[in-house]
Amino acid sequence: MYLTKEKKQGIFEKYGKSKTDTGTTEAQIALFSYRISHLTDHLKSNRKDYSTEYALKKLVGKRRSLLDYLKSKDITRYRSIIAELGMRK
Repeated sequence: MYLTKEKKQGIFEKYGKSKTDTGTTEAQIALFSYRISHLTDHLKSNRKDYSTEYALKKLVGKRRSLLDYLKSKDITRYRSIIAELGMRK
């Protein structure tokens, strides 16, 4: 499996407040970004996997809505998560 329990805890520890902090917006955005990069790599080699393409589009939409929420609530946290993940708008 590509996303083990330890890897998930590492993401939450780095971007959240603790290993078990799954609720912060930054932790969810980081987890979605990891999953999006994995699905993107999968789709590069399996172009006709339409169910994965659909799942990727849904994840991108969820991440976008979380980013929009964070941008409206706290612009400094938004800018820091964008810089840490290497994303751009």
